[in-house]
Amino acid sequence: MNLTLLSFELSIAWRYVRSARKYNSKNTVGVTTKKTNPTNQPFVSFISMLSMLGIALGVTALIIIMSVMNGFQKEVRSKMLSVISHIEILDLNGGMPDWQTTVKTVLQNSEVIGAAPYVQGQAMILRGEHMKGVMLRGILPALEPQVSDLVKLSSTQASLNASLNTLKAGQFSIFLGKELAKNLDVQVGDAVNLLVPSNASTPVGLLPRTRKFNVLGTFESGHYEYDSTVALLHLDDAAKLLSIDTASGIKVKIKQMDDAPQIAQELARLVPPNRLVRDWSQANRTWFAAVQVEKRMMFIILTLIIAVAAFNLVSMLVMTVTDKQGQIAILRTLGATPTSIRRIFMIQGFIVGTSGLIIGLVIGILLALNLSAITEAIEHLFGFQFLPREVYFISALPSDLRWADVIWVATLSLFLALIATIYPSAKAASINPVEALRYE
Repeated sequence: MNLTLLSFELSIAWRYVRSARKYNSKNTVGVTTKKTNPTNQPFVSFISMLSMLGIALGVTALIIIMSVMNGFQKEVRSKMLSVISHIEILDLNGGMPDWQTTVKTVLQNSEVIGAAPYVQGQAMILRGEHMKGVMLRGILPALEPQVSDLVKLSSTQASLNASLNTLKAGQFSIFLGKELAKNLDVQVGDAVNLLVPSNASTPVGLLPRTRKFNVLGTFESGHYEYDSTVALLHLDDAAKLLSIDTASGIKVKIKQMDDAPQIAQELARLVPPNRLVRDWSQANRTWFAAVQVEKRMMFIILTLIIAVAAFNLVSMLVMTVTDKQGQIAILRTLGATPTSIRRIFMIQGFIVGTSGLIIGLVIGILLALNLSAITEAIEHLFGFQFLPREVYFISALPSDLRWADVIWVATLSLFLALIATIYPSAKAASINPVEALRYE
């Protein structure tokens, strides 16, 4: 393409963008002409500004929402994996008496950091007039820190690792989630009763088994659902309470949790065929699938904002073409080709769209990077919480800005802006100079 011609087209397009803000009584080539309709110019300017702001608003909203969705998924996943394992190995027969052998086999994989057995079951926990359902998790204190991050996330003890070592088989001691202890009004040193179903028949029918446990401490994972429903006790005590002879399964932690599906397949080939190996994405497939669907739908819905701004861009360019018919005709008589006229208005629309895109990117990126601080300031100022802990998995509004999403948003916005210029530029290129100048 001739650079001189491109410079000429760019110059005219930029003059039209500028004239959309301030009416210029001179025509494109510098010759004073009659003002065809000066009152149209402020309206064209208004539509042009709406188009630019609409694209900026759509881009800003899309970047912020995508960042929040990414942050929400990342935060919940990290907190969820602090209390559940990257990979679980279960026995299809209901028990794993040879769990020591399985642990040694699993540790042969170089990607595995640690492995530990566990016993899991449901019970009712009672404290005075308070009663609540609880998920019992029997652990081995010596191995649990290898597969769980509760040690790092505890805020109630200086070292939960050291406290877990106080769990001794036969002493029937227990650790409660912080929210669970709060709901039960339980303090460290208090006693609670656990009720579990029983298969033993008595003269009066089936009666639940009960056992008193001493509360050694509390833990906080940062995940409200687990902090309000999970209790930790020694593996042997949990097995006796639940009438289980051995471990329910084995929890495995690996170096990179995103590699869990691949590592799970490798471990499945090492363990006996009657063992079920599943990774964290399979154990929580429904939740993660729902988040992905929600993220896609939010992307589609917010894209409509940019699409509406693109329609405004079409309207602005069509009115500009109508307002500039005389100048277009003069350009044609001076030798400008229909292709050049088409490029002028495509460049004009591209400039308006790109301006809105840049504004939206700058605002969106700045807000996404500082969203947590902004929401905290708003919560402190107005005295309310965006995400109540009792309703959501997390209590703070997270944000995880990913440049891949920014590139997608920018590309989509530019594409819609270019599409919006096709019809107006084609209409400008089809103007007949003779007909346009007849009434000038």
